[in-house]
Amino acid sequence: MDSSIQIKNNLISRIKNSRDLNFLRALQTIFDSSEQSLYELNEQQMNSIEIGREEIQKGDFKEHEQVMTEMQEWLKTR
Repeated sequence: MDSSIQIKNNLISRIKNSRDLNFLRALQTIFDSSEQSLYELNEQQMNSIEIGREEIQKGDFKEHEQVMTEMQEWLKTR
């Protein structure tokens, strides 16, 4: 039997047999957090991302190397 199936079956059995409410709540928290997005963005952040994507599609951006060169030149003037 596949080890992942064994683990799942073991967990299911332990959850079914558990009467420990704190344990079950902790498991629920783990499951809930694993299903959430890594980052929760607000509307302003989502809009900024969309604007950036549109700018990229239009070609309105600079390559990394160009930005680094410009920054190095700017730092020399400081």
